[in-house]
Amino acid sequence: MNNPIRLDRLSALLEGLAPRVEVMRAEIGTSTVSFEATSGQLLYLHLVAQGEVRLSVPHEDFVTVTAPAIVICRADRAHSLTPLSGRAFETLICAKAFLEGPVASLLLGEFTQQLVVPLDGADSSLNHVIHLISSELLEPRCGQPALLDRAGDILFIGLLRHLVAHPRTTSGLFNGLADPRIAGALVAMHAAPQNDWNLDTLAKEAGMSRTSFATRFREVMNHPPGKYLGYVRLSIAHRAVQSGLGLKRAAKDSGYTSVSALSRALSRAKLLND
Repeated sequence: MNNPIRLDRLSALLEGLAPRVEVMRAEIGTSTVSFEATSGQLLYLHLVAQGEVRLSVPHEDFVTVTAPAIVICRADRAHSLTPLSGRAFETLICAKAFLEGPVASLLLGEFTQQLVVPLDGADSSLNHVIHLISSELLEPRCGQPALLDRAGDILFIGLLRHLVAHPRTTSGLFNGLADPRIAGALVAMHAAPQNDWNLDTLAKEAGMSRTSFATRFREVMNHPPGKYLGYVRLSIAHRAVQSGLGLKRAAKDSGYTSVSALSRALSRAKLLND
């Protein structure tokens, strides 16, 4: 008997994100670790493995974070961490997740506010890589930089898996990927945004009727399918143009019917952002 094909909800998204993760350790004896707001496609990931820390964000009430948990903050959000128990900083792991792919803005849009992700009940593979990083930082050995770079990438993937399995909001990308039917359409759009998608073909990917799919997609993603697809395509095209590939190549890779159609879309997006 053939095993059913398992829906891979993250591979296409990860290819579009092209993450690169740098892992570091908070200095022992430091009273507070602070991160200034910066530009760039970057997430900070702070793993609280023991004790408690206080997360402070300017003009907001502080949050007490109890281990085990990961704190996720965008680079444009200044924040700081202060230990509230003796050993909290001994095992605090900080990582920078650089998102260098064309759809980085899709993921960054999920973290307009800082997010604390409790890790009670986390997948065993995520706990394993957390333990690996913790032990390596506490007892450095040969090849540590290379090991931490690779372990950081695995940590990032494990965190995304955890967020899909345990969404922290009521709608958005992780909720969509957590819904097997909507995930089918999202994976199709992420994997081949240049295809000639329409409501009928996307509903078929989801295994739903046209009307049910359109209604459910809007409920879960806060946008109709066509608008979300347009956002994916525009993100890819914008990054391609920034990379110097030219409008013709950007239009082809992102699924725009012509260079003029892409130019109009980029102009509208610029006007909205000005």
